[in-house]
Amino acid sequence: MRIRLAATTAVAAGALAALTAVPAHAAEYNSALKIRGIQYDAPGRDSNRCSGGNTKEEYLAIKNYSRSTTVDLKGYVVKDAAGNRFTFTASHTLQPGDHVKLRGGNGTDSDAGNVVYRDNCNFMWNNDKDTIYVYKPSGSRADVHSYTRSGSDADGNGYITYHG
Repeated sequence: MRIRLAATTAVAAGALAALTAVPAHAAEYNSALKIRGIQYDAPGRDSNRCSGGNTKEEYLAIKNYSRSTTVDLKGYVVKDAAGNRFTFTASHTLQPGDHVKLRGGNGTDSDAGNVVYRDNCNFMWNNDKDTIYVYKPSGSRADVHSYTRSGSDADGNGYITYHG
């Protein structure tokens, strides 16, 4: 009886150790929708004028990494560390492997062109550092990434790729 109890305890301890070895952030990444990359510093001199400005050149690329599930972006929320936020209020579907660029400025959203405009001419992302959060309509986190110009962006071009 003692040997069986010791063996059961050892198996339970091993299972518990295996569970605790999983990184704490793994639960956050149970979404097919992930940040693919970000153009946080629009090329050229920053100008947030709606006419002639370059806020359209600042964008966040979001990809559906699922192999079989279509994702409707309606209700997803993108925000930064300062609380600036964008909510996808209209349906925009991403087929498996498809991506969308969430651009600043005004424009016409297009499923075919893989683009959604924030309809806001202010820049959302900081040029020096920021944290990007993507939340599911349920409120749970789909993805999160932080960047710094000097640390994350080795060549300093204002674009970072997170997932291929």
